[in-house]
Amino acid sequence: MHIAVTGSSGLIGSALVRSLRGDSHEVVRLVRRVPDAPDEAEWDPKRSYVDTAAIEGCDAVVHLAGAGVGDRRWTARYKQEIRESRVLGTTTIAEALAGLDRPPRVFVSGSAVGYYGDTGDRVVDESAPPGAGFLARVCQDWEGATAAARDAGVRTVMARTGLVVASGGGAWGRLFPLFKAGLGGRLGSGRQYWSFIALHDHIAALRHLIDTEGLSGPVNLTAPEPVTNAEATAAMGRVLHRPTVATVPAPVLRIALGDFAQEILTGQRAVPRRLLDSGFAFAFPRIDDAIRAAADDRS
Repeated sequence: MHIAVTGSSGLIGSALVRSLRGDSHEVVRLVRRVPDAPDEAEWDPKRSYVDTAAIEGCDAVVHLAGAGVGDRRWTARYKQEIRESRVLGTTTIAEALAGLDRPPRVFVSGSAVGYYGDTGDRVVDESAPPGAGFLARVCQDWEGATAAARDAGVRTVMARTGLVVASGGGAWGRLFPLFKAGLGGRLGSGRQYWSFIALHDHIAALRHLIDTEGLSGPVNLTAPEPVTNAEATAAMGRVLHRPTVATVPAPVLRIALGDFAQEILTGQRAVPRRLLDSGFAFAFPRIDDAIRAAADDRS
């Protein structure tokens, strides 16, 4: 297949490109700068620009670009960047696809389980309504920005991603050095749910979304058994053979992270109902499996 990918320099995007090329698929990487390699093409959401010649006739477009949610302390300005990078970027890609003479057969666009807001102990699948809070509103607008592609008849899938368990990047990647040093511990009460997914399974799930005809709309990319932060902390200790007695009180998180602390202290107990119903099989369904895979660099 011929597949275009945005966000190809990130943790998930780079792993997806490696996986696709490993199976001899042709990949064009959409970059927000002047291209300097034969497999690159330019796009610029701030100018609503996409090099449409590079994506004309693609079989699939996977859109993963967006400012990192946990990369910086949340100020009003950075919250605006988080929102605009997702909504404006998705609108730009979706409208470009809608204008093609030969559009892709599928558009997979990133989203997140933050769509559901704080679910407490309540289990939610893709049929659940949107929640409240900044990230929930961003996710709603983010998914809504795919409308142009959907309306043009492109099969559109919104991949609602959980916390990706990987040692080489992302939010979980920042935890590994702390836990290996024996400094890991629960955050706040530890009762908030974390809907996780191993990087290996996340990439496999994205490819499943590309390949599975008839699958459209929101799909949770999370492992089948969400865990609490305290359970994830205990699992990190078991796998890495380190103590996990430290705790980070909620007030300290709020000082360090700003508004992002509220998202860390709450969570989603999301399950991948549609992914499982469509026949997807997880390689690392449990938290210990996922952490071990990341620690062994098998994810």
